[in-house]
Formats: sequence, C-alpha cells, structure tokens
Amino acid sequence: MRPLRGILVSGAAFIAVDWGTTNRRTYLIEGADVVATERDEMGILSIPAGGFPKAVAALRARHGGLPMLLAGMVGSNRGWHDAGYVPAPAALPDLAAHLVSPLDGIAIVPGVCRDVGRRQDVMRGEEVQLLGAIEAGLAPADALLCQPGTHAKWATMEGGTLADFTTAMTGEMFALLKAHALIGGEMAGEVDADDAFCEGVAACADEDLLAALFGVRAASILGRRAPGTAAAYVSGLLIGSDCRARITQPGQRVHLLANGLLARLYSAAIAIAGGEAVLVDSHAAFVAGITRIWDIKS
Repeated sequence: MRPLRGILVSGAAFIAVDWGTTNRRTYLIEGADVVATERDEMGILSIPAGGFPKAVAALRARHGGLPMLLAGMVGSNRGWHDAGYVPAPAALPDLAAHLVSPLDGIAIVPGVCRDVGRRQDVMRGEEVQLLGAIEAGLAPADALLCQPGTHAKWATMEGGTLADFTTAMTGEMFALLKAHALIGGEMAGEVDADDAFCEGVAACADEDLLAALFGVRAASILGRRAPGTAAAYVSGLLIGSDCRARITQPGQRVHLLANGLLARLYSAAIAIAGGEAVLVDSHAAFVAGITRIWDIKS
C-alpha cells in the first residue's frame, strides 16, 4: 500500500494528536511505545481563523518534524479541515481507509456517524478510543462502552466493530442549568459521588426528570434540601437518567473510559442503576487505536 502523501512506513515514529474543542494532547509514538506526551489548552476554539497550519507546524517542530496523525474536533467543520464521517458499523480499517490529508505528512482521522431512520448521531475523536479499547484488549469485542463528558458517548461494540452509539448531552445540560436555569441559583456546592448525588440517581428512577429538576427549586424554598447539596443532586438526576436509559439488564457490564471525578460519578450511577462499571484507561485506548490506524494505512 502506498504511503499517504508523505506518511512514513509502518513502525516508524510519528506524532499522534487527540485535538478536541478545548484541549489538545500530543503523543510521540515509536513502534508501539509512547516516548513523550504533551497536553495543553490549545483546543480548536483557541486557534484563530487561518491559524491551523501555523499551530500544526509549531507542534510538529517541537517533536522532530515527524509526520502527524490527528484525531478529534480538528477534523470537524469547526476545526482545520472537515474529514467527514464513516457510517457505523465501523472498524479501525474503515477509519484508516478514509484519512484526509490537508498537507504532506499530515493526515486527519474521520469521525463516525449513525444515520438510520429518524435517529442521527455523530462522534469525532471518541471512535479512536472506543475501537482502541478493543484493539488493546481493554474491553471485549462485544461490549457496552461509555465515554462520559460534555456529550457522553454510549457505544455498542459487536465483533470488534463500533456497531451503534448514542450521544447524551449530560454534561452540557448540567452546565446550562447551572448558568441559565431558574434552579441555577440553588446549584451550589461541590459535585462528587456523595449522598446527594446518589439520592439524585435514585430519584430519577421514580420521577419525571423535568419535574424532578424543578423540585430542586421547590425543595430549597421549603427548606427541605441542605444548602450546598443541590449541584450534586442535579448531577445525580442527569447522570442517573443517562445510565438508566442504557442499562437494560441486571448486572450489565459497562466499560467506562474515564478517570477521576467522572469515573467516580458514573461508576456510582451505573451501580445504582443495576449495572457494573469496569474502568478503562482512555489514553491507552487512544494510543492503541491511533497506532493501529497508522499501521494499517502505512
């Protein structure tokens, strides 16, 4: 197979970039080993119009001028160059077959879309981690995977392919409620997997979510909610609703690509919803996925 416009042969060193909306993580990969990493807040929103070639050149220069393979929002219609979408079901070879090369020695991984009937969905960047988790043996070939975040992704993997997925605006909804909703004034305090959060997860099983959200305001007025607990309770309502919609059988295993606070929150919510969370290293999954794409296309 001919290299893609200056991309070197399989096994050669390259620069992999997971380039999101607000953050960017860079990996210098030699063979199957990560020899250097770099993380900054130079997401696509921080790059001025027409500034991507300069930003990419600077990043490439810091890592020896090696060829680059980019994934994430850099390939969206709001990023540098729209890399399009591969329809689900999709596997790593499908992504490798549709790389887009805006400059010599640089390629961008496409996203994955679902467009069947009345339900449309897209992902960009998460597909590398989800398929990479299977590639690295961090999750089985047939599994339910979840990647929490501003827009949480729930993916059904079948035979090692990304067969189907759903995006939930869980994190964004929390931020919108806190910043703009009537209950935002009550959403004080830290969010963690504490009693208030678990109460919210439990409550969403029995109550109308929209009514339960307004109940945060009512409980505050009537003195029925302790100060500083509403933010965790609302987080529990939203994440609990998200998890309950996906967990369809008792003991269902969910492979969770998360760490820190999100791992604690989703692990607790999954358990309360009747499932079992299995933590997956999302960075290791990305490296496995992006390296496999590199090797296939090289």
